[in-house]
Amino acid sequence: MLPTVFLSEVVGTAILVLLGCGVVASGAKEFVAGVPVDAASIATYLAGQMVGAFLGAVVCWLAYKQHFDEDAPEGYKLGVFSTGPEIRNYGWNFITELIGTFVLVLFILGLSHWSGGQLGWLGALPVGLLVVGIGTSLGGPTGYAINPARDLGPRIAHAVLPIPNKGSSDWAYSWVPVFGPIVGGVIAGLTAGFLLPA
Repeated sequence: MLPTVFLSEVVGTAILVLLGCGVVASGAKEFVAGVPVDAASIATYLAGQMVGAFLGAVVCWLAYKQHFDEDAPEGYKLGVFSTGPEIRNYGWNFITELIGTFVLVLFILGLSHWSGGQLGWLGALPVGLLVVGIGTSLGGPTGYAINPARDLGPRIAHAVLPIPNKGSSDWAYSWVPVFGPIVGGVIAGLTAGFLLPA
């Protein structure tokens, strides 16, 4: 069962990152994969999302290779692959990522709870709409990763791909879109455990 979960995560995340919506995979994975989330499968989900995000970024690079070969400011090339702050302030950027992910995860947990986990593939629609809402309302300051794999996998791809004049992969900032969403997700999980009836 774990190889199926891993491959589901690889394919799903690769396609969604390619389309610029990798964060939807985070919300819909339990509906798509059909496997409940438990401690034993967390590493499989994370690995699947990271590999999928990396592969999605590589496919995007292949599709736009001629454009990447042209001269463009360094930040434009990196911006295709990963998020970056409008104003660099690590503390506030971290808080912005935390808030966006908190809203996303709390909504998903509430939706799953109140539907009894029976939405199936329809669960992706409200999650996708919420991602659009988070992007339009909170995306400006940081580019809203709201999923560590959405930023880290493509950032690694940017670092290893042979892109002319690509500039830095901005590893100094990379911890923000990884740990902000992790902390936001943990706080949302704790909040849901307190608010939602058993």
